[in-house]
Amino acid sequence: MYTVRVEAGFSAAHFLNEYHGKCENLHGHNYLVRAFATGTELDRSGMLLDFGALKHCLRAVTEALDHSSLNEMPEFGNSPSAERIARYIFGRMKESEPEIPLSAVEVFETDTSMARYEP
Repeated sequence: MYTVRVEAGFSAAHFLNEYHGKCENLHGHNYLVRAFATGTELDRSGMLLDFGALKHCLRAVTEALDHSSLNEMPEFGNSPSAERIARYIFGRMKESEPEIPLSAVEVFETDTSMARYEP
């Protein structure tokens, strides 16, 4: 099994509507997002896929989220947790580039806190 990974980032504001603690207040993050593609077959050049194709797909999604208020997006149900953001990014990437063997998306809110979505 082969796995490749690319990274992108975005900055956004949010609050957690159903959470009781400091994260229920409006705040922001400089998110780091990692996208993984996995497969068993390499192409003729010896690659699972071009890093550039995976990076382009990820950046298209993260650029649309950059400098936004995530709570204004109905997809997050007014509580855009890292878990929901990861699932959203995964879905948008699969929707735009279904031929990419996307396997997981990780969303880091800080250097030490992240959520991973893999179907």
